[in-house]
Amino acid sequence: MIICISGLSGSGKNSVGKLVADKLRLRLIDPTFKTIAAKQKMSLLDFHKKAEHEHSIDKKFDDALIASTKGGNCVVCTWLGPWMIKNADIRVWLYAPSAARATRVAKRDGMAVDEASRHIAERDESNRLRYLDIYTIDIYDHSGFDLVINSEIYKPEQSSEIIVAAALSKKGAAKKTEIKKSKKKK
Repeated sequence: MIICISGLSGSGKNSVGKLVADKLRLRLIDPTFKTIAAKQKMSLLDFHKKAEHEHSIDKKFDDALIASTKGGNCVVCTWLGPWMIKNADIRVWLYAPSAARATRVAKRDGMAVDEASRHIAERDESNRLRYLDIYTIDIYDHSGFDLVINSEIYKPEQSSEIIVAAALSKKGAAKKTEIKKSKKKK
């Protein structure tokens, strides 16, 4: 099973994804630009600016993401995972209003809420335009998602329970289909 969890900055995708992976005993795949920037000894802001001009950065990142899901049995937590992982079993969008996301990002990254609010607005729009340009993916279109969860209302534990229930339900439905097919063959 492959579960892809996405959401804008501060939506809780990494927190929820870790809980889902732990509960279902699946690998967690959560690469971030923050990790790559640190490896290259760059600030995250500088790395984002570089990525805006060098589309090869996104393509390498996404190719590595796709390769890391070979063999399945994973939870993928990235912005583009639900669009890039074509064989995903469940696609989840975590939504939270910008004020809630700004509060979370401010706490996580040690900045003032108004600064975090500006940061996420700029980052969300920059990423949206970049992904439209590179892949024609609109990260504001969630029509292909199985679940959209308001992570301001449902805390990480609750959101993870919703996703786990959906995964178990889907897995159970797949087993029933397999049993029916095997009975027909007899």
